[in-house]
Amino acid sequence: MTRLHAFARTHHGLIDVTTADRLGLSLAAWYRALDGGPLELVHPGVARIAGAPVTREQLILAAVWACGPGSMSSHRSSALVWGVRRPMDDPVDVIVPARSRSARIEGVVVHHPRDLVDLRPVVRGGIPTTSPTRMLLDLGAVDRAGVVSALTEILRTRVVSHRSIAAFLTEHRGKGRHGVRALERALDAVTIDGRMTDSPLERRMHALLAAFRLPPCEFHAQCAGYEVDFRVSGTHIVIECDGWGVHGADPEQFDFDRRRGADLAAAGFVQIHVTWAQVTREPAQVARRIEAVIRQWAPDVLALHRAAEKRSGRASSR
Repeated sequence: MTRLHAFARTHHGLIDVTTADRLGLSLAAWYRALDGGPLELVHPGVARIAGAPVTREQLILAAVWACGPGSMSSHRSSALVWGVRRPMDDPVDVIVPARSRSARIEGVVVHHPRDLVDLRPVVRGGIPTTSPTRMLLDLGAVDRAGVVSALTEILRTRVVSHRSIAAFLTEHRGKGRHGVRALERALDAVTIDGRMTDSPLERRMHALLAAFRLPPCEFHAQCAGYEVDFRVSGTHIVIECDGWGVHGADPEQFDFDRRRGADLAAAGFVQIHVTWAQVTREPAQVARRIEAVIRQWAPDVLALHRAAEKRSGRASSR
């Protein structure tokens, strides 16, 4: 039992019958330990050490072991393993790659996928699980609404890059895979020009620029040693999206923003600040203000942009 306890401490309080036998606990002793003794049955062949706290990770690992060799947590459970916040009432999802196997475990959703691409288990927190890219694709098949938050967390923690996810989508697109469209939409929702957005305000601002056909802007451009939200391409005009939660509530952040603004001004940058209320309630006024600033400080850029629009319009009408 000492060896079993040592093993369970690094496996979420769990032990399986095969490992117990390897550590010296006979099958007869295993059943005696389950009969009101130091082990509590979770699934056939899988037990927790009596008194070990029950966690969601423990339930996921127990299901993976119960489903047999090669199994791994997937879909909603894989999202949780990769650090994504999930509803407490999520079922446990497990992928069993061998299609000849028909595992039936109480309280567990067992998946037998036809697509075995990128289906190699990755051990995360002691739990065999699908890769983060595969998780995002599978999650879209069972919880489309949850893909955006999962993708945001995966990109924020830099588990994988935007480029890797885009390449993965290209590989799976056109194969009739469930979840492809949900992941495509999520990727569009949380990134601009391949860079992750920091807030919904940035995404609304990007949409405003396109809707009012303003000159192209570089997202998260580097200016005078600082990263700005948008820079009007070919100009010294920057657009900053000011959210109160980030810029107003923290005194240190407030002070940093003032110094940053002064440094940008000293380097010759003209700054336009927009808020959520302005962008959502008066988008046309915001667009007119931005166009007026561009006309004042970079009239050639605006003229070239309008001329290109006219040429494009004539070409499309032919």
